[in-house]
Amino acid sequence: MTVQLNSRLIVFLLGVLSWASFCSGQTAAQSPTGDQQLGAQLGAQLRLPQSAEQHNVTPSGEALPDQQISGSISGTVVDQSGAVVTGARVKLTGEDQSAAQEAVTGTDGTFSFAKVAPGAFQLTIVAAGFATQTTSGTLYAGESYVAPLAALAVATAMTDVEVGISQIEVAEEQIKVEEQQRVLGVLPNFYVSYIPDAAPLTSKQKFKLAFRTVIDPFTFVFVGGAAGVQQWQNHFEGYGQGAQGYAKRFGAGYGDTLSGTFIGGAILPSILKQDPRYFYKGTGSAPSRFLYAIANAFICKGDNRRWQVNYSNMLGSVAAGGISNLYYPPQDRDGAALTFENAALGIASTAVSNLFQEFVIKKLTPKVPGNGLAKP
Repeated sequence: MTVQLNSRLIVFLLGVLSWASFCSGQTAAQSPTGDQQLGAQLGAQLRLPQSAEQHNVTPSGEALPDQQISGSISGTVVDQSGAVVTGARVKLTGEDQSAAQEAVTGTDGTFSFAKVAPGAFQLTIVAAGFATQTTSGTLYAGESYVAPLAALAVATAMTDVEVGISQIEVAEEQIKVEEQQRVLGVLPNFYVSYIPDAAPLTSKQKFKLAFRTVIDPFTFVFVGGAAGVQQWQNHFEGYGQGAQGYAKRFGAGYGDTLSGTFIGGAILPSILKQDPRYFYKGTGSAPSRFLYAIANAFICKGDNRRWQVNYSNMLGSVAAGGISNLYYPPQDRDGAALTFENAALGIASTAVSNLFQEFVIKKLTPKVPGNGLAKP
């Protein structure tokens, strides 16, 4: 009897153990082990930064404040003629002075700054030959800010030290602007400076400006038109008619332009150290501007920036008139009388031209300082 009870007890205990083992296996299949739970937690932590970056939240799941979301700033730098400025240094400063950035404009004149903290900022632009320009603005969180077109003014003598460049470089940039000046967008207006204290030109620059004038397409058109009128009116009869007569009149007219421009605008100004340009006044009463324009046929600025007798213009007119006696028909030459007559006409035409420059021409010339930004 005892043996049977013990056997039944053993069987009962084995059944309980089997059932417990079965239940344990089902629970294990449904619940992760401690290692699995640890792996899942680590995986969640590794994936969290990506989610935080996509949704602007911190690794702990908290949303980033708007003021911490960076943006970008870009822009373009040009000169007053609308041409892009390459190599300009652009400095970006914000509320945090230690986070200042610098960039250099590329061949297309553009610059850009990435990862800029939102808030008030300032852009300082420095380029050789130009006055330093400073602009400011406000960048909002996540914004791609495009700065207004930065049109740099040509540096004057007063800003030479400020931008740290030589006087020759300043004059070179001023010439570039002058070579863009055209009345009604067509007629060259290179020998006028709208910068009152423009840097003086070197001899090389004076010859460059003269050469640029005589090879300008409109110069050939103007001389060609004048030669046609002369032939139609049969001026300089000794040249004859037909294609040969027209060619001689054209050659004589171009010779006058060539000699007058180089002698009065380059050779004598280089020797006498005088500036061949007309310096636009633009201020004061009309009578004072009228007298200023007339006087500039007889006076000019020297390379020392002081006013002096305009020997270059007056002697240049005499020299050009004397040279013209070499190629005009004999019956149209009158020796010294014609030479001085032509010189007087040359000086008078300079005075009349100055009057137009002072009161009319600037309004008709789009690419000059103060007339707004010209489109490239």
